[in-house]
Amino acid sequence: MVAQRLDGRACAAEVEKDLISRISACKKNGIEPHLAVVIVGDDPASHVYVKSKVKACERLGIKSTHVELPASSTEDNVREIIASLNEQSGLHGILVQSPLPSHMDEEALTDLIHPEKDVDGFHPQNLGRLVQGRMDGMLPCTPSGVIRMLSWAGIETEGKNAVILGRSRIVGMPQSLLLGSKGVDSTVTVAHSRSKEISKLCASADIIIAAVGRPEMVTEDWVKEGAVVVDVGINRVDDSSRERGWRLAGDVHPDVANKASWLSPVPGGVGPMTIAMLMENTVRAAEQSNLL
Repeated sequence: MVAQRLDGRACAAEVEKDLISRISACKKNGIEPHLAVVIVGDDPASHVYVKSKVKACERLGIKSTHVELPASSTEDNVREIIASLNEQSGLHGILVQSPLPSHMDEEALTDLIHPEKDVDGFHPQNLGRLVQGRMDGMLPCTPSGVIRMLSWAGIETEGKNAVILGRSRIVGMPQSLLLGSKGVDSTVTVAHSRSKEISKLCASADIIIAAVGRPEMVTEDWVKEGAVVVDVGINRVDDSSRERGWRLAGDVHPDVANKASWLSPVPGGVGPMTIAMLMENTVRAAEQSNLL
């Protein structure tokens, strides 16, 4: 078996196609969807991610504001900026790019974003709704992007055994809630650094979501024949055979394609879907602002 490609770029293109008509409807009602991205410091990967988000806004006709601060900024500086953005009535989404400098409390700063503008979906109010089984809040972009991609590919999730590697509040835990929610209906196991015999857990899974940040951790012998494997990881690893001396690798070894029925690539899998869902959350926030 050679795995089919779970193509995040193709799925994201369909999401964007749907968003264009919704954005047009917003503008006819005098509302221009508007996203603000705050980035602190000079982490190269973070700046690449922010550029991708700004480009997506330009592509779709979403207004974007880019707030760039030096790593020497204080947490109070960032707090003041978030407070100011919260008060702007024509601004619908606020995103603080992760990671922040080590002297800042990232979770506390995220909590300051108004829940209705929390397009990352990390505010306790939005995560709390998800725990309650409610989908009327802002959903975390990467986990909701994974669900959308599975649905787009026609992959059956009802009654399937799903193993999630990683329990972060950004991916692992919200992913488990979405996979177990009504309408998706998977039976979910969350594996983490204290879990025993993780390879055996994975080998019994119909669906594996790898989100631990360890290059090529999931190997072919961890995967049963015909399983669906979604690789959330993106890691920079040394590679002397490349001109630049490094390459991008996921949490899943490429050889897994020999046994899986579907496998998401890195790059080109979950990454484009995360950005697409961020755009969808921004449009949704703009639509909801018209109802207030």
